[in-house]
Amino acid sequence: MAVLRLIFNIAWFVLGGFVMGLAWWLAGILCFISIIGIPFGRACFIIGEMTFWPFGQEQISRRHLTGRDDLGTGALGMVGNIIWFLLFGIWLAIGHLVHALACFVTIIGIPFGIQHLKLALLSLTPIGQTVVAKA
Repeated sequence: MAVLRLIFNIAWFVLGGFVMGLAWWLAGILCFISIIGIPFGRACFIIGEMTFWPFGQEQISRRHLTGRDDLGTGALGMVGNIIWFLLFGIWLAIGHLVHALACFVTIIGIPFGIQHLKLALLSLTPIGQTVVAKA
């Protein structure tokens, strides 16, 4: 299973993962310009790393992982997600959607297109989410 995951991750990296990972990291760098944006930037780098090598990882709510609310899973997290959506989220989601459509052209690209769609959903509301390894 690990060999198959590695093969999928390498193919993913070539078929859009590298470009979108860099887009996430660019958004993270832009977020670090202001002090208020540092938590957003940190999330961008974590999700950007997942975007480079997504197979074998998944995103889940921190509320489900820890069993309790924190700053990002409460009301402030919702406000943060709205701000994120308006500034960066919509653009990252569009990038993932374009890559998904390109991947769906071939049968072999369908798993990669599905992964782009998952990341497009994550790019809309990343605050309060975390990345964990699949069991």
